[in-house]
Amino acid sequence: MKPFRIMAVCGILAGAAFMISPAGAAAKGDAAKGKEVFEANCSVCHNADSTEKKMGPGLKGLFQKDKLTNGKKPTEANVLAKINEGGNGMPAYKDMLSDQEKDDLVAYLKTL
Repeated sequence: MKPFRIMAVCGILAGAAFMISPAGAAAKGDAAKGKEVFEANCSVCHNADSTEKKMGPGLKGLFQKDKLTNGKKPTEANVLAKINEGGNGMPAYKDMLSDQEKDDLVAYLKTL
């Protein structure tokens, strides 16, 4: 009976995850292009290959952290909001990067 419950719960969670994120959301951004966006816009202030602080926090393992520097969970939505809004010395990139560039950047950050 227990294995059936576990499988049922897993199926429900998988279905819920599919319904929450639009089809193809995992392939929304291109990490290789995101690396170019990062190097052109973010690398001056952020390290990609370490957690050591430059001007801003190092971003290695960003999506594996318990929380961002603002205390929020490192979800795609929260990271994208930080990119858009900036704050605490970081400029807002809402109007400086296209939506596709931001999607590519988030895809790249997920690889760190």
